[in-house]
Amino acid sequence: MRKRTWGFVLGGLLVALLLAGVVSNYASSHPDGLDSSLLKGCTVNADGQITGGSCPAQQTKGHELADGPLAGYGIRGLNNRFLSTGLSGVAGVLLTFALGGGLFWLARRRGPGTGGPTGDPAGQKPTGMDQTDPEGPTDVGTDAAADDPSPRGDRVR
Repeated sequence: MRKRTWGFVLGGLLVALLLAGVVSNYASSHPDGLDSSLLKGCTVNADGQITGGSCPAQQTKGHELADGPLAGYGIRGLNNRFLSTGLSGVAGVLLTFALGGGLFWLARRRGPGTGGPTGDPAGQKPTGMDQTDPEGPTDVGTDAAADDPSPRGDRVR
């Protein structure tokens, strides 16, 4: 990757880490639109517990990973809520970056046309080249490679 591209990627990573590690602690603790719509028809106390009425939120069940190490937007075992939320966000960003970077690295290595040493499938010469004549195309007048300024008329594909 070029130096300019690395700078852009690292800058984006630093912004994401800052947002996840610090700014995420200042997110609203009030329910979002989905949570609010699921609570319509129910009465809720100050702790957010349903105390009466009838609403879709009464049908919810616990999540299978509710006791996981990063459940509840924090890290289990840390008593400092600010630190727990920040480190959880940083861990999520780093895991996502590592996974995405690894997938892009694999896709780049296995990109199209990686069959031969020149990038051409099975290492074949470009079409229009005479397989026996190392000097170039056999029909210079009609081949598109004839317009190429390279010494042999080869085009990079």
